Amino acid sequence: MRFSITHSGSRISNWISTIKDASSSGKWLEILQLYHDIRISGAHLTDPSVFPSILKACSNLSFKLGTAMHGCLIKQGYESSTSIANSTIDLYMKWGELVSAQRAFDSLKNKDSVSWNVMVHGNFSNRSAEAGLWWFMKGRFSHFQPNVSSLVLVLLAFRDLKSYREGFALHGYAIRCGFCAIISVQNSLLSLYAEVNMCSAHKMFDEMSYRNDVVSWSVMIGGFVQIGEDERGLEMFRNMVTEAGITPDGVTVVSVLKACTNLRDISLGRMVHGFAICRGWEDDLFVGNSLIDMYSKCCDAVSAFKIFKEMPERNIVSWNSMLSTYVLNEKHLEAVALLGTMVEEGVEKDEVTFVNVLQIVEHFLDPLQCKSVHGMIIRRGWESNGSLVNSVIDAYAKCNLVELAGTLFDGMKEKDVVAWSTMIAGFVHCGQPDQAISVFKQMNKEVKPNEVSIMNLMEACAVSAELRRSKWAHGIAVRRGLAGDVAVGTAIIDMYSKCGDIEASIRAFNQIPEKNVVCWSAMISAYGINGLAHESLVSLEKMKQNGMKPNAVTTLSLLSACSHGGLLEEGLSFFTSMEKEHGVEPGLEHYSCAIDMLARAGKFNDALELIERMPGQMEAGASIWGTLLSSCRSYGNVVLGSGAASHILRLEPSSSAGYMLASNLYANCGLMTESARMRRLAKERGVKVVAGYSLVHINSETWRFVAGDELHPRAYEIYLMVDQLHSVMKIDYLKVLDPLLNIDESKSDQTTQQFQKLKG
Repeated sequence: MRFSITHSGSRISNWISTIKDASSSGKWLEILQLYHDIRISGAHLTDPSVFPSILKACSNLSFKLGTAMHGCLIKQGYESSTSIANSTIDLYMKWGELVSAQRAFDSLKNKDSVSWNVMVHGNFSNRSAEAGLWWFMKGRFSHFQPNVSSLVLVLLAFRDLKSYREGFALHGYAIRCGFCAIISVQNSLLSLYAEVNMCSAHKMFDEMSYRNDVVSWSVMIGGFVQIGEDERGLEMFRNMVTEAGITPDGVTVVSVLKACTNLRDISLGRMVHGFAICRGWEDDLFVGNSLIDMYSKCCDAVSAFKIFKEMPERNIVSWNSMLSTYVLNEKHLEAVALLGTMVEEGVEKDEVTFVNVLQIVEHFLDPLQCKSVHGMIIRRGWESNGSLVNSVIDAYAKCNLVELAGTLFDGMKEKDVVAWSTMIAGFVHCGQPDQAISVFKQMNKEVKPNEVSIMNLMEACAVSAELRRSKWAHGIAVRRGLAGDVAVGTAIIDMYSKCGDIEASIRAFNQIPEKNVVCWSAMISAYGINGLAHESLVSLEKMKQNGMKPNAVTTLSLLSACSHGGLLEEGLSFFTSMEKEHGVEPGLEHYSCAIDMLARAGKFNDALELIERMPGQMEAGASIWGTLLSSCRSYGNVVLGSGAASHILRLEPSSSAGYMLASNLYANCGLMTESARMRRLAKERGVKVVAGYSLVHINSETWRFVAGDELHPRAYEIYLMVDQLHSVMKIDYLKVLDPLLNIDESKSDQTTQQFQKLKG
């Protein structure tokens, strides 16, 4: 728009009015164009009220023109005008020239609240929360009155810096100044209280006269979800929609989806997903990422990928969430394919991506790739990232490179509780309980162990199977006040059961005040491990009487107990009624257990029939065929055993178990040529045979001992101990048998011959 400018008063007055109207409409370009025409015409502006509008236009469009304008105003003597000075300070703040802004502020003689508010806002925007708060406090000493936006910024800064006491003090100031009736201030205070105390937040929410703002409800819902009270968060959501009649926004939906994720409630999650689609939020990036996470944690990788594929926009969080979904749901081949897509599309990977990559590598037990990924982390300069280094330590341990894991751990400058726990778990995984316990003792001197550390210690004691150590570990948990914690209590039950002390497991179970399905499952498993299958069945009934519904782990523990306890009829009956009576659909592990039961009982035809009846999406893996092969060896079934062996070698050609089981089957049946052929085949394929081992305790130390290992440093002591143990067992054995063998002549000759043969 061009204007013909004259020097008449009416024209200039009209021109000033036009600039002010353009300023109120945000037409910055029009203002600057008009100002340029005025300068060319030679007209002089004498009304100072128009300059703030021109400076505001410069703040939005042209810093160079703004500084020139500032110079002109100084020459004309307008720098003492408070409103013009405030606009100049705002200009410099908007363009990040803080030194110039402060110089303009310091030169201003008559500072008003606007001057201080501009400085507070500018420092919050350009520097930091600390700088903004410093200027706010400085201004308060000068008795300036903050505006609403300044007060909101200060409350936000107190929340970010976790300076809650100062924030609560500001609540009192807001009440005195009459700001508490303003919804933006109320929401900021509500967010502050929600960070610290949801009871106080709820009280404030109930006292709010105006509760029709979606932000207020979203703060409350998000606050409850953040502290783990997901049901209350969902209740707030229902009240928001049904009673208050408020339409949720994307932030609300993200919090509700988080609650569904925490509760593993996929049905409600799907309803929220449908609600988001109806509201048109399916394209929102944050909602999409939350949906992926929800489906991932609820074990629905297919739906998660569908969301991911249909997202119009993806960020690194989207890619990492999908990658985590595949890793969490053990779809590692799909995860590898997704990584390939990331490379093709040039997606920049971050630390979270590499954590997922390390989990993929450790699944495939690939030491070379593990070292390669570690090298990439070093080249990217991420070796100081604690969580990433912990993942590398874990991956090395899972790939049986525990020495490298130990070296990396020792080189860490600052070890947190997660690093210590990871190292302990690594030694446990590699069958080195002594080293794991040693690391725990060292940790105890430097860092306070948490629940995870204690549970890792319990697992180490379970691996060593030494009762005295287990009692020591239990004592540590008691002293830490963690023995009553359901997760730690469950670990104690498992530890004692693997040490053969079922009575201690029962006592530990009874000491858990609030039992959940996990500890009930552990108790059922404990009975099964110790050959008390009937007690496992009784425990399941007690669990149901206590209002607990069995899950997939519970049912698997019971099937395992029946399998090892020889309760074929009860086990199969439970397997067939699992879904109908308990709502648990049998998975691959359940089918494997049922097949193991049948094979142990020599019912091979029934076992094969069950394999054929497995659902279409399931495929009999190496573990199922290994179960059959092991039982075939016991029963001498060469034909079926050979078929099972061929399946195992096809599925796991690099595992030694299949070759050794097949070789032993042929050897037991006198087919020595076939037995030698299997061992030769393993050697030709470069398969390393992992020997079975025993743990022998000598003077409070646990020694790993392989049969026939004469090179072991303490072989002599171990053989001597075994001989002594054998002698004691033989004496006790004869003591038990002698009364039985002194039988009447009236007994049958066949029975007499059997016992005499045993005695001999």
